[in-house]
Amino acid sequence: MAGTDEEAVAAADDALYVLTAALLTPAKFPSVLGDDYPEACAALGLPPVGDGYGLVLGQDGEGARWTVVVDDVSLVAVAIASWDCGMEHDLSPDERTVVTALPGWPLAVAVAAPNVPAPHDPGPDVADGPALRPPDAEVWGPAQRRLGADEIALQWAIWREQVDDAAFPVPGAPAEEADGPEDGAKDARDDRANGDGGEDAPQGGHSGIRRVLAEARAYVDSPPPLGRVRSSFAPGGARTLRADGPGWSLVARTDDIAFVLLDDEPGEVLPVGRGPELPGLLEALDQMAVRPL
Repeated sequence: MAGTDEEAVAAADDALYVLTAALLTPAKFPSVLGDDYPEACAALGLPPVGDGYGLVLGQDGEGARWTVVVDDVSLVAVAIASWDCGMEHDLSPDERTVVTALPGWPLAVAVAAPNVPAPHDPGPDVADGPALRPPDAEVWGPAQRRLGADEIALQWAIWREQVDDAAFPVPGAPAEEADGPEDGAKDARDDRANGDGGEDAPQGGHSGIRRVLAEARAYVDSPPPLGRVRSSFAPGGARTLRADGPGWSLVARTDDIAFVLLDDEPGEVLPVGRGPELPGLLEALDQMAVRPL
């Protein structure tokens, strides 16, 4: 993406009304942008620097949408943490921390600044290139698959309570049918796979799950691009794992099961039982995962 010229930066910085913000770091980045940190940076035309960036989304005095990229990650992180706690916090990045200003928003923003025109893309006189836009929610693809995985990680308890462990097949036995989650993405598949996965999984297992687990195992021996496997806090001393790969996303708790989403199965959520091998795989992934500082 363009928008790195001084004119665009000045236009965005002039009376920017901040609406929201996001982190773009190896451990936490908007998943709509890519499967890993370098891919997410590339989507915005940014080099994948080690410390990452803060993304400040707002409108200028004319109502135009801007995404201001800053290198003061801590400033943005504090603001996000305050907002998450329901506290007011003024996010006003110093001009010296601004890396670039990009026209548009890469994320969906449901609010707008008061007393300015409705949100719209900046005009070509100040925007050097096409404006960023969030993915189409009506079309299934990599971005929607990753957003679905985000939702499962955020609402783990809701998804987990709708999965009956008795529905997972016993190794060597055919998979049984079971009702899946009713909300969020579409229904969970009837096809279930136990934690064995891989090429030696029961024949009743789902081929897509076997492929995902095999590729996730390969990450342990050959580390993938930074941020493709991430670990975050979970209750009870467990960790929430998030792994992504070509055409797939996996969300798991280190003390529980996993869920898989695939590009080629729109809206489907595939639960993966613990089995004898899944716990070891999740532990190995957690050891190599990027964690928030």
